[in-house]
Amino acid sequence: MKRIRQGSYGGSFAGTLRAAFSALALLIASTLCYAGTPYAEMPAGKYTLDKTHAQLHWRVSHLGLINYTARFTDFDATLVYDPKDPEKSSLEATVNPLSLETDYPYPEETDFDKKLSEGKDWLNGKKFPTIKFTSTELKKIDDKTGTITGNLNFLGVTKPMTLNVTFNGAMAKQPFSKKPTLGFSAVGKIKRSDWGLTTYVPNIGDEVELLIEAEFAQ
Repeated sequence: MKRIRQGSYGGSFAGTLRAAFSALALLIASTLCYAGTPYAEMPAGKYTLDKTHAQLHWRVSHLGLINYTARFTDFDATLVYDPKDPEKSSLEATVNPLSLETDYPYPEETDFDKKLSEGKDWLNGKKFPTIKFTSTELKKIDDKTGTITGNLNFLGVTKPMTLNVTFNGAMAKQPFSKKPTLGFSAVGKIKRSDWGLTTYVPNIGDEVELLIEAEFAQ
């Protein structure tokens, strides 16, 4: 049998195949790459949280050894957006404390999520079924960053809280939902003892860090 030399039919076929795959990859990339919209050109009005693209995590020091991290899976938020003056926008958010998830590895021994979410010494979610944040002030630092301050009602106590916000981007027509969409990241810190949650302080840290990712669609 005659051997096909490198650079003859076999080489040509491989080169053609590589070219075809490259062209296909470029085509897929081009269909998924959408240009953003300046935030000042976005429609004004009410935007609601896209729960399929939102995350709410918190973490707290455990004996100074690790930052123990968990999340809430049931939360909602409404943003009333003013593109001409973003500082006139407002935000209201609610969290269901019973939706706590910790990924505790031995549920057959302890329902740790339930212990933390329902325990009277912890989130006491049966008595206080809603954690609520209502903005009182938004400050723009630059086109990408700002702060949002508001009242956090937690365990029946209302105190101010500030989040540092990063404006990730906006799309007048998000390619999948086809809706005007805004995207944000936010981080903040609170002292849980300010809301009366002092269990195991200081072995379990008093300072709790919040990490939030959220898309809002009109």
